[in-house]
Amino acid sequence: MTQHKRGILGWLWFISWRAVLALLLLLLLLLVTLRFVPPPTSAFMLQSPYPPRYQWVNIDSLPAHLPLALVASEDQRFVQHYGVDFAAISKALEQYDDGGGLRGASTISQQTAKNLLLWPGRSLVRKGLEAGLALSLELVWGKKRILEVYLNIAEFGKGIYGVEAASQHYFGKAARHLTVNQAARLAVVLPSPRKRDPTQLTPYLEQRVQWVERQMRQLGYGYLAPMLK
Repeated sequence: MTQHKRGILGWLWFISWRAVLALLLLLLLLLVTLRFVPPPTSAFMLQSPYPPRYQWVNIDSLPAHLPLALVASEDQRFVQHYGVDFAAISKALEQYDDGGGLRGASTISQQTAKNLLLWPGRSLVRKGLEAGLALSLELVWGKKRILEVYLNIAEFGKGIYGVEAASQHYFGKAARHLTVNQAARLAVVLPSPRKRDPTQLTPYLEQRVQWVERQMRQLGYGYLAPMLK
């Protein structure tokens, strides 16, 4: 290799790691800012074909059963793991290698990272970024902030983001007034928010709501209390 080529490669390497470092610092600055400031929007809102309806609400103003319903439905180990459920990821990768879809591995931390910063769809690249960002959220934000942002940016219908907008749209009331059953109804919408309506449940979704309510009782309505202090 000539001295000239080595010089070019060295220059490219210098520029590359400087660019990566700059991106990481910008990401850290963004996460630190969003630790204290409500996100004005999210990646999913910006990519949505529907006009977004979004209204921020503080988690401290919500009844305990509302975040509990989402945890019971989506990620019952939320208070134990560190952002990524490695056992679930391993199982999902095995299914992917066998020709199945990549599914069933996302924690609430990962879903928050995905909805806030990434894009829809399933791929190994996005899953990898999602996992790395979830770990970063756990370090920078902590559990309470992750759950608060998740409650506010999760999609509950076509262009309906967050529990406040969803509560107003479906039940005509503020999220702080939702009953346990209504909270469970919102929770079962999350896997397919553009195809499900919490006010028009199929027999399967009725059973799913009952299952979520049972899980909430088993976990206990004070399950999240230590984390939410």
